[in-house]
Amino acid sequence: MLALQDTARQVADTLNHAINTPTTIPAQDLRFGDLLLKGGWVMIPLGILLVLALVIFFERYFTIRKAAKDESSLMGQVRSSIVAGKLESAIAICRNSNTPLGRMLQKGLLRIGRPIKDIEGAIENVGKLEVSKLEKNIGIVGIVAGIAPMFGFIGTIAGVIKIFYDISKTDNISMGTISGGLYQKMITSAAGLIVGIISYVCYQTLNMMVDKVILKLETDAIEFIDLLEEPSK
Repeated sequence: MLALQDTARQVADTLNHAINTPTTIPAQDLRFGDLLLKGGWVMIPLGILLVLALVIFFERYFTIRKAAKDESSLMGQVRSSIVAGKLESAIAICRNSNTPLGRMLQKGLLRIGRPIKDIEGAIENVGKLEVSKLEKNIGIVGIVAGIAPMFGFIGTIAGVIKIFYDISKTDNISMGTISGGLYQKMITSAAGLIVGIISYVCYQTLNMMVDKVILKLETDAIEFIDLLEEPSK
């Protein structure tokens, strides 16, 4: 009988010790993917916008970079052909170059014999067309830079709505209740700003590259017109 009482007392002490001893739950690291998922459905359009902006940026970047390559050799060949009186050779050189400057000079060469103003007008028109080709879809990157933060703001509103909904459903204002809405609110706001900043930098970079190409084309066009005017001086 005493043995049973001692055994029951030991079991009770063991249970009491287990209940009163705090259990330590190992902290879990929050992964980046899990963090994005907590942003909710707003992260989907933000991801699409980011991919769209980056695809257009890299496609335009390499296109503009190709158009901005040094064309001093082309100008030298055209100048030599014109001075030698080989107009057809100069036109063929411009046609084979397949560059914005080559197409501009080709248009000017085809107008030789007309007044200089007509030649300048033809070169200017081709130049505008070439610039518009370089600027294709760049405006979309600018639009992404503008609307991405707005999507982030929509996610912020959705997060606040979720907080109040969870509180009304559980009638409990605790960190566990509002944490889901807070995650969505902060993550979507940050994601919207990040996508907007990246898109804005890409947009301005492309515009600066196009401006450099325009300046170079204008400089070469002026040099070409001066070359045509030399014999008449």
